[in-house]
Formats: sequence, structure tokens, C-alpha cells
Amino acid sequence: MQNKSSNDSKSSQRVIKKYPNRRLYDTDSSSYVTLSEIKNLVMDSEPFSVLDAKTGEDLTRSILLQIILEEEANGSPMFTTPVLANIIRFYGHAMQGMMGGYLEKNMQALMDLQAPMMKGVMPANPFQQMQDHLQKQTEQFLGTFGLKR
Repeated sequence: MQNKSSNDSKSSQRVIKKYPNRRLYDTDSSSYVTLSEIKNLVMDSEPFSVLDAKTGEDLTRSILLQIILEEEANGSPMFTTPVLANIIRFYGHAMQGMMGGYLEKNMQALMDLQAPMMKGVMPANPFQQMQDHLQKQTEQFLGTFGLKR
């Protein structure tokens, strides 16, 4: 049963193939696409995967990291140098898995708080609500390690 729903979601997902010449081919529109167009798919929350045309290896994460790299290099960067250095320090560290989960949960919480604002429904004080939520998350994170403020 679970395999069927997994197969259904995969079949409805747009597939982009990456060729050895680094060109990206959208099998849905039957045309070559750019990283910018893949970014638009992300912005539109359209599910997709990027597969190596020869091996079938899933390259989606690699392409998403490329988009972030381009955004950081060309736009107004979201991450400061110290933040990037700290993220790098977590690789191979015992807390690597926990940090990934922590960042993912906080990103989802931010998206959840942002959704009503995007619909024009503003909470009474969205910034206070966001600050309260982040403080609660930080306390949970510190509590996990037995640390108290």
C-alpha cells in the first residue's frame, strides 16, 4: 500500500535530467531549462527531481545547493561568513544530525508563521510571535543537552 502511494507521488513529480555537458532537460516540457527556471519551480512549490541522465542518480540536492550558491554569490546573501563557518564546523561533529533537525524544524516554523502573513492575515504582533517561537525552540534545544539559561 505504501509503495503504491510512493510510486504515485513519484510519477506526478516533474523529472529533470542532467546531461554530462551540464545541460538540464525538463522531461515535462521537453525543453532545456536553466538553474533560474528550476529556482522558479522551487518558488512555486512544484515537486521535481533532478536525475543524472546516464546513471539515474538523484542530483536534486546538488542542484538545490547550486541554486543557493548562486543566490549567495549574486544576490544579497542570507548567510554571513561566521554563520557559514559555524555550519561547516557541524559536519562530522557528533551534533551534526541534531543540528540538521534543529534547522529544519525552525525553518518549518518560520514558514508556518509566514503563511498567514502571505495571505494577508496578520497576527496581532507577528514579530513578537516569531520571537517567542524562536525563544521556545532555543530553550528546547538547550534543554536537550541539559543546558539552562
